[in-house]
Amino acid sequence: MSTPPFLTLPGCARALRLATARGEFAALRAEPTGAPRGSALLVPGFTGSKEDFIALLEPLAAAGYRVTAVDQRGQYETGGPDDPAAYAVDALGADVRALSAALAADDDGGPLHLLGHSFGGQVVREAVLAAAAEGPLPWSSLTLMATGPGAIDPAEAERTKLLISVLPTMSLEEIWQVLQQMEEASGEPARRPDAEVAAFLHRRWVANVPQSLATTGGHLVSAPDRVDELAAASAALPTLVLSGVRDYAWPVPEQTAMAERLGARRVVVEDAGHSPNAERPAVTAEALTGFWGAARA
Repeated sequence: MSTPPFLTLPGCARALRLATARGEFAALRAEPTGAPRGSALLVPGFTGSKEDFIALLEPLAAAGYRVTAVDQRGQYETGGPDDPAAYAVDALGADVRALSAALAADDDGGPLHLLGHSFGGQVVREAVLAAAAEGPLPWSSLTLMATGPGAIDPAEAERTKLLISVLPTMSLEEIWQVLQQMEEASGEPARRPDAEVAAFLHRRWVANVPQSLATTGGHLVSAPDRVDELAAASAALPTLVLSGVRDYAWPVPEQTAMAERLGARRVVVEDAGHSPNAERPAVTAEALTGFWGAARA
């Protein structure tokens, strides 16, 4: 999971509930001081939340962008039903399209840029494929951050399968306690976040809808490669593939090959892993605003 470096919202940002045709979603919104150069929708990954992007809010708003980060259905403060169908990747893609429509309805927001992190990258891919089947795409660019063409790396898939297997018999609190014991046994206490962030990670974990974790985790371990479909559907959509120099979920060379298949711009953020948005936010924000500016031009 991504670990935000801090939790205090910058002065340019606020929490809100974003109403859409598919219900309300918990969100963080950052506003620029003047008229927006554009807007951005940021979609988090598996076990993540809108807070994964908290360190990007201020630099992106300072560059002139209105930024909205959301909790997907079943995550943290958005919530959701126990119905597995609500968390199928096509249903979550429909949520992204509804969120995009709500943001596009704000006339002064400028062009809309779409970004998905990790599992969120495969959700936004689904949204683009569905939108392309119906007509012109509503986005000015697409960013796939720390995501891959299909299923996650086999080692990570085994851990995810283990989580799925215990969800029917263990509560999320019980699973959390086991995860903490495993971290204690790893002998890497220096990697622990401060007390405030640690309490948030606990609170976020137990707020997940278990069925959401089961369904989305099941997708991650068996996701099909739809890159060629996306390349055909988004031929006119400027695309960026951004990652750190290492990634436990999808090997970095696999992400580079995906960028080549898409004809996408490729950025690798030094000294970052699976979450450059949280680990190197200033560099990541600079890469995003440079790409968005070029996409608009």
